[in-house]
Amino acid sequence: MSSLVITMAIIGGITLLVLLAYLNQLAENNKRKKSRLKADLAERYRRIADLNEQFAGQFMSPELKLLLCRLQLQFAERILEVDKQDSAYLTMAAELRKLIALGQDIPVRNAPFHVTDDAKATQVRAQLEALHGQVGKLAQSGMLPVDEAKGWAKEIRHMLVQLYVDLYSNQAKQALQQQQTGHARLALERGVQFLQKQADTARYQATLAQFQKQLERVNAMLVSAQAPTDDANSELNEGLKSMEDDGDWKKKALYD
Repeated sequence: MSSLVITMAIIGGITLLVLLAYLNQLAENNKRKKSRLKADLAERYRRIADLNEQFAGQFMSPELKLLLCRLQLQFAERILEVDKQDSAYLTMAAELRKLIALGQDIPVRNAPFHVTDDAKATQVRAQLEALHGQVGKLAQSGMLPVDEAKGWAKEIRHMLVQLYVDLYSNQAKQALQQQQTGHARLALERGVQFLQKQADTARYQATLAQFQKQLERVNAMLVSAQAPTDDANSELNEGLKSMEDDGDWKKKALYD
């Protein structure tokens, strides 16, 4: 064997080793890239799933439940594109397809969150803000049509108004039950100020009028606080009854 052949064989061997090392590195990089992509998709899936399961029941509608299930399914399917053998996501995707097929009959089992103080309102507000953020990101990535995202952004703003209407109404009612008329007035005043600041004043005009009406009643109760006890108790009972009646009307106006 000539020295030229030996040299060529050595060069060929070195080239083959370099090529194998390069191909191995490419395979490892691709594996790491897929792993990072799957982890990112799994995290985004988890955030949507958490909203779907934990969202305050008073704001969860069949339409919103369907939206969240649709988004979960999209992320599950993208995960399966990366890892076709992931049995957990195969099962979840199948279950989500069954739920989506139910349409408006999809079950909504989210528990209502009774909002009676600022801390609880902050918790629900965080859910609304998380939903708003997800809708925006999904619209930017093309997973949600822009027009649909705009519609949901508007609906989320309406939910936020409903949240604070519920908060101030519940605080006023609770204060009256505890014979804390001054606290009831403060809650109603906050409600009036909040509604007056809304951009869509026409939409909340009826609710604002009810708050103002209740505030007038509470102010009248405070003025007559020096009256005999029987009269004061009578007015308190009347105020509570009127708030319950107004509350039923308010819910119909807001949630219909």
